[in-house]
Amino acid sequence: MDQIMGKVGGYWFNQKANKELEDMNSVSSSIGDGAKWMVNKIKGKMQKPLPEFLKEYDLPVGLFPQDATNYELNEDTKFLTVYMASPCEVGYKDSSVLRFATNVSGYLEKGKMTHIEGLKTKILIWTKVTEVRAEATKVHFAAGMNKTRNRDAYEVVSDGLVVDKF
Repeated sequence: MDQIMGKVGGYWFNQKANKELEDMNSVSSSIGDGAKWMVNKIKGKMQKPLPEFLKEYDLPVGLFPQDATNYELNEDTKFLTVYMASPCEVGYKDSSVLRFATNVSGYLEKGKMTHIEGLKTKILIWTKVTEVRAEATKVHFAAGMNKTRNRDAYEVVSDGLVVDKF
């Protein structure tokens, strides 16, 4: 009798755990992309810190502000979305400035990010950045025209200053 009850209890527990996992998956799809990282964390899927992740793709570790620690990568399409609490801008040591929306997204490849949405730079006016390419010593920004900057300016993770709008 104890063995039967043990098997029934184990079966019930397993069914209950699978139901909970399904519920978490449905919650993650209903609450939106910005909170999926939290559900993944609860489910035990820990992600690398963003600077470490960027380094793997040969991008400068300080490309995004320090508070942009949550991100999501679609492994199949290599579509990356980086989340910020609020729109912000970062000044870099080469006097360049980047402005970030609450979500910055684009397709990730080794040494570059393309089709970027949610990122601007100040040339004479705020201009949308559509691509970032990194080389050993330079970072190239496509923002209406190509702007090349020294990579070492983007190798330090900086705090973002909150702005009213993107």
